[in-house]
Amino acid sequence: MANADQARKLPNQARKRARQAIKARAHNASLRSRLRSAIKAVRKAVASGDKLAAQSVFRASTSVIDRIADKKIIHKNKAARHKSRLSAAIKAMAVAAA
Repeated sequence: MANADQARKLPNQARKRARQAIKARAHNASLRSRLRSAIKAVRKAVASGDKLAAQSVFRASTSVIDRIADKKIIHKNKAARHKSRLSAAIKAMAVAAA
């Protein structure tokens, strides 16, 4: 709603829908931020070289990624792609260490 004149011209239903959209957008943004933080945490653990720590962080991050995909904030295939790439990075740690 750009200004008060435009807001007054909208029917009540449209005003309510606009308010709801603003709230939903803020909520979805916080969930996307949580997703990015979870992915970064795993990447950081992989970079540190501690495989056990990376695995435990990955398990927690997998839960976050799946919950956000279930809420349709991101597509389920994107969630699967993230989990697959993070898992591959952890598995590559064992090969590099051996």
